[in-house]
Amino acid sequence: MEQKLLHWADQTAEKIIRERGDLEVYTCASGITPSGTVHIGNFREIMSVDLVVRALKDRGKKVRFIYSWDDYDVFRKVPQNMPDPETLEKYLRFPITMVPDTFGRDSSYARHHEVDVESELPRVGIFPEYLYQAERYRSNMYAEGIKTALQNRQKIKDCLNRYRDEAHKIPDSEEYWPTAAFCSKCHKDTTEMVSYDGEYGLTYHCTSCGHTETADLRTSKEIKLGWRVDWPMRWAFEKTVFEPAGKDHHSQGGSFDTAKLVSQEVFNWPAPVTFRYDFIGLKGLPGKMSSSKGAVISLPDVLNVYQPEIVRYLFAGTRPNTEFVISFDLDVIKIYEDYDKTERIAWGVDKAKNEDVFAKERRIYELSQVGKMPEKMPYQIPFRHLCNLLQIHSGNIEQVMDSLPDLEESQKPCFETRCKCAWYWITQCAPEDFRFSLVEEDKALEFEPKCRQALIKIREEILPGMEKTDEKTLSQGLYAVAEECGIEPKTLFTTVYQALIRKDQGPRLANFMKSIGAERLEKILSVY
Repeated sequence: MEQKLLHWADQTAEKIIRERGDLEVYTCASGITPSGTVHIGNFREIMSVDLVVRALKDRGKKVRFIYSWDDYDVFRKVPQNMPDPETLEKYLRFPITMVPDTFGRDSSYARHHEVDVESELPRVGIFPEYLYQAERYRSNMYAEGIKTALQNRQKIKDCLNRYRDEAHKIPDSEEYWPTAAFCSKCHKDTTEMVSYDGEYGLTYHCTSCGHTETADLRTSKEIKLGWRVDWPMRWAFEKTVFEPAGKDHHSQGGSFDTAKLVSQEVFNWPAPVTFRYDFIGLKGLPGKMSSSKGAVISLPDVLNVYQPEIVRYLFAGTRPNTEFVISFDLDVIKIYEDYDKTERIAWGVDKAKNEDVFAKERRIYELSQVGKMPEKMPYQIPFRHLCNLLQIHSGNIEQVMDSLPDLEESQKPCFETRCKCAWYWITQCAPEDFRFSLVEEDKALEFEPKCRQALIKIREEILPGMEKTDEKTLSQGLYAVAEECGIEPKTLFTTVYQALIRKDQGPRLANFMKSIGAERLEKILSVY
């Protein structure tokens, strides 16, 4: 019986194989212009490709996963979050690869942003082959592709016009050029094409400095193709069979539709299998993220809060054409809980509704792992409880791990990563009313006599036997103390929270007290 393909990555892999047949190697592509900080929205494409690459490999296929840095694109705008913007302003209209790194770390502005991504992707299990387009254009690797485009200018013009209404078509009277040039004298792209000799000679004129030159496509470093022609030329060059794109490129008659025509009619290569992926929202940050504007959240920002497996899970568990939000507020707790539930189903600890649900959840979990499936199920405690334990121990992860006798040595590395993420979230992102710290000083608060008497009763009568009682019995004991002292349970709870954390409320009290432990509670309450 044929296995059901329940995950979108497996369905896409099956479609690629069905449409392209049995190939020696399947080339899957992704890429971006390093115009600024590469944000988590850009990351959706590379993650989507990685998931399909894994699905192809799981079917026994050899896959080439390429990631193109479009660092021969024009530097159009200085993002707000870059140092020394005055220096960067001087390089507007230059190729990004020639703009200096004003952070002073890398060889260029482009390389700085490339390194930031390349150093982080292994953390989430992504290892593409990087292609640097400035290097490829300048080494004349694409000379024949540029020549083909120039010799088919009219055909490309027809392709570009096919989806356009009359108001937006390139007029018949207007000469169309698929190329652009960075002036060899001033390095700006403020150039106009003048003439083409039909082979390798292309003449351009710079409107900024007045320089005119006839470039030889086989040796010149200045000529490149415009985006809508460059994209299909590279599909043919790399033999790409899969590449997704954002919904802006996938709009009807948009850049993917025209690139598809150019690919088939000019470069004789069928456009790759594709799908449209949607944008990612951030809770509290309105609108689409933009690298060039500088208001962004990057992959390292997300990895500060979410374990690598959960970052992968956010993408693996959501269909690409569905918009979703990455949260840094209390929703973080729910996302961890959702992942943990999927993990329990995958390991057979929780029962799924039916076989299909089990198979799908198991597949999502497999694709969420940074590498292979772990040999043993990772250690689980509810994320909210973990946050409480970390705050009880002032962020000391070793003490938290020591307090969990059933935590095995092999489970510690993964659990420690979760603790680090949880502590970062508590200290940097969580709402103020979620945070607390246990009282350290030996200073008593002024309470009403009945409330003070209740604290003494808890210390003298409840704490001595607390370790041996369960949470329910402890809770009943606290209600009994309130009744004996003639105060409302709510008043008692407020009093205990004030004594312990100087707040009117906190984690569920009986569980909280057991987590703190009788010895520490005794010390805090000894001043009453």
